[in-house]
Amino acid sequence: MTAVQPDISEVWEWLAQVPDPEIPVLSLTDLGIIRDLVWEDDTLVVTVTPTYSGCPATSIINLDIETALRGHGIGRLRLERQLSPPWTSDWITAAAREKLRAYGIAPPVDGTAADGRLAGRISRLAGTSNLVIACPRCGSTRTEKISQFGSTPCKASWRCTDCLEPFDYFKCI
Repeated sequence: MTAVQPDISEVWEWLAQVPDPEIPVLSLTDLGIIRDLVWEDDTLVVTVTPTYSGCPATSIINLDIETALRGHGIGRLRLERQLSPPWTSDWITAAAREKLRAYGIAPPVDGTAADGRLAGRISRLAGTSNLVIACPRCGSTRTEKISQFGSTPCKASWRCTDCLEPFDYFKCI
């Protein structure tokens, strides 16, 4: 095991290499779910906020974090789950949004996450908002929602009416 504690910035770099199990083009740090890293004596404490409290990938994410850090020689490790404040899609980095688009997933529209604007959130959930989602393939904004439910719980199914391709939209949470 590691004799000298690695610098926290180095640990962040290691975690930036751990892919999200549902969207492997993104890392856990791209998603913004790693909230804090701190040494408490000889124990590395990693604070993780799941994308939502019922996320089915949470146990795999924790296992992947532990595997990666133990692979770098971290002997004493504690994972802490932080639910407050809840994760928001606003925590996804700008670079990660571009990775999503290149991967064929429309990234969440900036500023539309659940941030206290209840009326806007209700209209989005009811399907009555004028939210414009650009097709990640051709860039057209002539798109339509097929289903609020996509390939994973955090995505919705959409279709482009120009190129006729279906695509996932990463929901604003």
